[in-house]
Amino acid sequence: MEPQEDWNTSEKSKLLQPGPPPYQDHLRQPPPGNFQSTSGYQAQQYGAPGPYGQGPYPGHAAVTVQPAVYVTSTPLVYPLPDYLGYSIFTTLCCCLPLGIAALVFSVNTRNANMSGQQQLAERNSKMAFTLNNIALGIGIVVLVLYVTLIVVHNKQHSDP
Repeated sequence: MEPQEDWNTSEKSKLLQPGPPPYQDHLRQPPPGNFQSTSGYQAQQYGAPGPYGQGPYPGHAAVTVQPAVYVTSTPLVYPLPDYLGYSIFTTLCCCLPLGIAALVFSVNTRNANMSGQQQLAERNSKMAFTLNNIALGIGIVVLVLYVTLIVVHNKQHSDP
């Protein structure tokens, strides 16, 4: 067998093994003792075939298995923003105490996103955003006051 050019060599070797045989619905009428489901699936019987539904050994009953049907309804969830960069900026440049609190909520948002806790992530994200906005507002007010005081101070000392 020649190696094919389009094979991906990084695939796991167990993926190259053949899969299980396809489901065969060859039983039209269930033999006595088999289970017929109401969902339309017909049970499969495992064990050696026998006239009375015997298993692989005389005196042992065969195992009857119905195919499992799994229905999941998980909504598609996108991670909420954690505002980590914004929190770092407000911590370093605006208001240290509120910036640290916002940083804690940002990290908690990231952890809640990773663990799939959507409501907790939403609460933490909103709180981080609110704290960041308050810290930025305080930082701007402090900066404007500082510049105003410098201008007034220089004006007073420059007049004769």
